[in-house]
Amino acid sequence: MEYQKLMLEKQDRVCLVKINHPEALNALNTVILQELDRAFDEIAADPETDVVILTGEGRSFVAGADIAEMSVMKAEEGRRFGELGAAVFRKIELMAKPVIAAVNGFALGGGCELAMACDIRIASAKAKFGQPEVNLGIIPGYGGTQRLPRLVGKGMAKKLIYSAEMIDAQEAYRIGLVQEVVPAEELMEAAEKLAADGIDAKVINIHTIKPLDEELVIAAARETGRVVTVEEHSVIGGLGSAVCDVLSEKAPTRVMKIGINDTFGESGPALELLKKYGLDTDSIYAKIKAFACE
Repeated sequence: MEYQKLMLEKQDRVCLVKINHPEALNALNTVILQELDRAFDEIAADPETDVVILTGEGRSFVAGADIAEMSVMKAEEGRRFGELGAAVFRKIELMAKPVIAAVNGFALGGGCELAMACDIRIASAKAKFGQPEVNLGIIPGYGGTQRLPRLVGKGMAKKLIYSAEMIDAQEAYRIGLVQEVVPAEELMEAAEKLAADGIDAKVINIHTIKPLDEELVIAAARETGRVVTVEEHSVIGGLGSAVCDVLSEKAPTRVMKIGINDTFGESGPALELLKKYGLDTDSIYAKIKAFACE
């Protein structure tokens, strides 16, 4: 399939999707959104692709929505543009194949929201993140008001959205918006290594335990044959327990619960505590890899 504003490259069962509109810092317009929609349908149907890496050409990941195009839209056109973007990002979020955002520069507005729709975010040390929509008198329209608080917490999400603050890669890592920061020249190498080492996993964001989406949990268990729950919470009485209760009754499946074991909690810097309790990226990856290979 031919694309005007995307470049697709496939190697070793990994598909690289690159947004190719560098003259506008890869700002999202109707053509790009429509092409992303078609590209992810194509990738989903391709049995030769297991993992997707999404990035931008030039010095920007995606610098937001195309304000020039939006400025001449009538109300109904603007509504359809917002709905298109939200639908495409939701498609990426629900993709059965892991999607890695390799954030190589600006990820602002819709660009930050696009990165958040991916399963994993790796950032170049030069990357910048933010939701500056309030400067235009609008709010994030592609799911940022939902995904951002799930990733960084309500208070931090409100701070970023209300203030339109732009943060660097290290701050994004500190608050949990990205999972890894690498030197700019190593970004694609890191993303490709992760994809090559990765296990074909279905990732589900369970944001409520009561009610628990039992149908989604059961369908995923039947599709994959194994389930791993990960939570910054005690493994007793949390997400893992709720999932086990459902599966033991309706779809018996092997489950690994990753969380805080039955121990006294401690106070300290968030990243150090995550590492101490085995909830940092490297620890989670090692546990899941060992479980999947048993």
